[in-house]
Amino acid sequence: MLESTPPNEAHRQTVPQNTRASLHGRKTELLESLRSVISLEAYALAQLTNQVDESFFEAIRLLAECRGKVILTGVGKSGIIARKIAATMSSTGTTATFLHPSDGMHGDLGVLSEDDVVIALGKSGESEELVKLLPAFKRLGAKIISITSRRDSTLGRESDVTLFAPVEREACPLDLAPTVSTTVALAIGDALAITLMKVKDFRSEDFAKYHPGGKLGKRLLLNVADLMIRRENCLVLNPNGASFEDTILGLGESGLGIVLFSVDGNTLYGVVTDGDVRRLVTKHKAEAFNLLMTEVINRKPITIPSHWMAVDALKFMEDHKPPLNVLPIVDDGKLVGVVRLHELLSVS
Repeated sequence: MLESTPPNEAHRQTVPQNTRASLHGRKTELLESLRSVISLEAYALAQLTNQVDESFFEAIRLLAECRGKVILTGVGKSGIIARKIAATMSSTGTTATFLHPSDGMHGDLGVLSEDDVVIALGKSGESEELVKLLPAFKRLGAKIISITSRRDSTLGRESDVTLFAPVEREACPLDLAPTVSTTVALAIGDALAITLMKVKDFRSEDFAKYHPGGKLGKRLLLNVADLMIRRENCLVLNPNGASFEDTILGLGESGLGIVLFSVDGNTLYGVVTDGDVRRLVTKHKAEAFNLLMTEVINRKPITIPSHWMAVDALKFMEDHKPPLNVLPIVDDGKLVGVVRLHELLSVS
């Protein structure tokens, strides 16, 4: 009977002690290898800027005037980069999707229409799966933009617009593994997506619509009204009947760091914060309890309206000197609640 190996052991790679010692002995060499790869890719990107010519403008024109969607396609590592470009475009206002060439040859071309624009990625421009798909793209009437390192390739020749992605060599020591070429292709895709954002005047509020989940969406979508503690849940005292002791007790009970004062329950008369109490007790000691509330209440507190975006309120409170931990919210002269830095930071 064969002995079975636990799954977690079967896939665990152990590093022999002599290998660790060898790695340490090659530290300088390996660090230089890391720097070399980064330098090669940075150099390729620098060279790429010189290739941004009329063809890139024509690509932007086709994409901006596209009445359908943008179809990204590619094989292997180019396909992975194509997926990423499609995702970036989709989240920045350009409807885009990925189509694998093999799937396209077996029925998925139904996703394509004559109103669409295809962006095909291929370093050599001669990938068999991709090249076989080009006639179908043309037959369906879609425009083709290619990103390739060979203008004279089949992909380059058959495209309506060819974006040249120069690659002298890959970072791989065998000059085989796609590294520099995929970095350059991704940079071109990012450049297209971001330039289209500008053409379409895509704003932060538009961006938020495509990112409703997580902190990013919250940061861009939420306003102060969504996060504030409403007046009915705040401690509101009448300045004419409240004492300094009432205020201290109220601060402890509410836990908001602020006591609001109003004569009619709607109009803000003033506030007292934790910081105010600390300063008064430090200055007056026990005599602070004998102070009149009219001497204690801040009659001109800083307030903000509930329609402010949460991110703007956060910046306002953090940038203030000194920073503000809690603020009353006043709309059209009416007290509606308070907002604390704590709630704002939770979505930043």
